[in-house]
Amino acid sequence: MMIELFSFLEQIRKFFPHFYILGWYSTGSDALESDMHIHKALMDINESPVYVLLNPSINHAQKDLPVTIYESELHVIEGIPQLIFVRSSYTIETVEAERISVDHVAHLKPSDGGSAATQLAAHLAGIHSAIKMLNSRIRILHSYLLAMQNGDVPMESSLLRQVSSLLRRLPVTESIKFQDDFLMDYNDTMLITYLAMSTNCSSIMNELIEKFNTAYDRHSRRGGRTVFI
Repeated sequence: MMIELFSFLEQIRKFFPHFYILGWYSTGSDALESDMHIHKALMDINESPVYVLLNPSINHAQKDLPVTIYESELHVIEGIPQLIFVRSSYTIETVEAERISVDHVAHLKPSDGGSAATQLAAHLAGIHSAIKMLNSRIRILHSYLLAMQNGDVPMESSLLRQVSSLLRRLPVTESIKFQDDFLMDYNDTMLITYLAMSTNCSSIMNELIEKFNTAYDRHSRRGGRTVFI
């Protein structure tokens, strides 16, 4: 096992020469004595590696993350120096993109007993209302600009500058490359949707066939007993 570990570490150094190994991680509720053997093996690479323990059990009453970080310390126990795991405090820092992603997922999580589909439908309905309102305001602005062009309302240079600045921020969508890329992404999305539906239908069909085979086997066994009697 240790030979495979060092071979794996050599591969990591080969492909990521500028990266440093800070520690390792495992799953469980508490650090075990066997974990110390792996920890000592990593000490040949890093003098003080960090051991991150992830608890896979779900505890709804726990508000903190099920993550425990250990560091190794040398203690003298019964006159014998031994390495033991000691819990270490930590703080979690996230970048803006990660915070937005987590916040988005948190809003989609059912919190009132409803299903995830209900929450997703409500979220999409809110997006639809926002797009509808944006479309309405764009139409109003477009009508005002047409009236300004026809001379029905006085010319306002400040408003025209704001509209021009806003239009320069929009991406260029009227191009052949955009249309090709858009159609390619659209086709890929439709293909993935079709594959997902086909996979779902196949799964349902397999379950139906398994139920049919089970019922058929039971019927055959009962019929066999009747013949022997």
